[in-house]
Amino acid sequence: MKTLILDGSPAGDRIGSFSAATLQADLAKCGWSSEVVVLRDKNIGNCMGDFLCWMKSPGKCYMADDHLEISRKYLENDLVIFLTPITFGGYSPTLKKMVDHMIQNTLPFFATHSGEIHHQQRYERYPDVITIGWQREPDAEAASIFRHLAWRNSINFYAKVHACGILCENQADRDMEAQLHSLLDQIERQESDAEATLPVISPSSVTPTSLRSALLLVGSPRIEKSTSSSLGSYLLEQLKTHGVESETVYIYKAINTKERMEALRQAIEKTDLVVLAFPLYVDTLPAPVISVLQDVVKNGTAKTKPTRFAAIVNCGFPEASQNASAIAVCAEFAREAEFEWMGGLSLGAGEGMVHARPLAELGGQGAPLRRALEIAAGELVLGQPISDNAQKLLAKPLMPEWMYRLGGTIGWKMRSRKFGTQKHLKARPYQKAS
Repeated sequence: MKTLILDGSPAGDRIGSFSAATLQADLAKCGWSSEVVVLRDKNIGNCMGDFLCWMKSPGKCYMADDHLEISRKYLENDLVIFLTPITFGGYSPTLKKMVDHMIQNTLPFFATHSGEIHHQQRYERYPDVITIGWQREPDAEAASIFRHLAWRNSINFYAKVHACGILCENQADRDMEAQLHSLLDQIERQESDAEATLPVISPSSVTPTSLRSALLLVGSPRIEKSTSSSLGSYLLEQLKTHGVESETVYIYKAINTKERMEALRQAIEKTDLVVLAFPLYVDTLPAPVISVLQDVVKNGTAKTKPTRFAAIVNCGFPEASQNASAIAVCAEFAREAEFEWMGGLSLGAGEGMVHARPLAELGGQGAPLRRALEIAAGELVLGQPISDNAQKLLAKPLMPEWMYRLGGTIGWKMRSRKFGTQKHLKARPYQKAS
């Protein structure tokens, strides 16, 4: 059996190197070969969410960096082990940057699994997966979010067997060794973890006060021409009608220079409310967005007043419920940043329904979206958390499943004609020649 270990830890993280070495020693005793890829030492660009890996070069990202070779190795191995410090209940930006590129290993077309829409398999076989995270000290809420994310990923990775383990920095080495060995035993027995559930995360208990300023952080690589920007901008427009001053910062622009990152930090320090709008990337936030949130916690903000935080996430699947892990990660970030969590809004089929258009141009079709954001704005301006009413209204499916699947199939085929690849959409570029 061949095993690939993807180490998503930062430099100097003892648990990452300890886990990799322990796992390799155990695997060798079992007669399994293994390879460790330290992701921080690799050149991996951010996934730009343009779907060219489905249309222009089916099954292969056009960015020629180290992730191409890692993707090939991923599919050639029998077992892949992810190593990461738990970051707001999710993965480190280093690991997530590689995970974001894994959409190329599926097809753009849809299939139904356990009553949910997912992308079809591109390959006949995928590796089993172990996801291992670690915490500075035990945190049950963050651990539950992490287990749920690992379970959700195993569905989209088409892992036949999957397991998740959580270590703690204050554990004795022998206890960590035993836990790592147990995870390998579980895979050898072909026993998957049971479905993981998310903890119930309620908005913060805040004293209602009027809102004076709001900051929109757009976490889409498409920047202004994105569904995230359309949703967030409409919310800001509604806040403006109540006299709220607003500002918008595009995360993918801010990460380019130190000066822009410093301006982003200062904007957060000055505002009463931060709204993060972003697309779902492999069940959670895009890697650059996680990196920026990590920077906010690391550097802190001037605590001259409470900072409130809300999120808007949209996914390509019709079920808004598939955004649950991402919303939970946002709530966990708010807790760790000592921000007041005001709740999250989820939209399914965002790409197909909005497609970066201003919501005012959507006519009657966009009425439920506009109404949900108007309700949320009215609540936020009074210092109240986003209500269940607003959340349910935005999350309500806007078309039947069969129509969504049919439209998606026709849409991908039509878009691929631009590149002349319509006959090659199911290509398997990483499949080993027989």
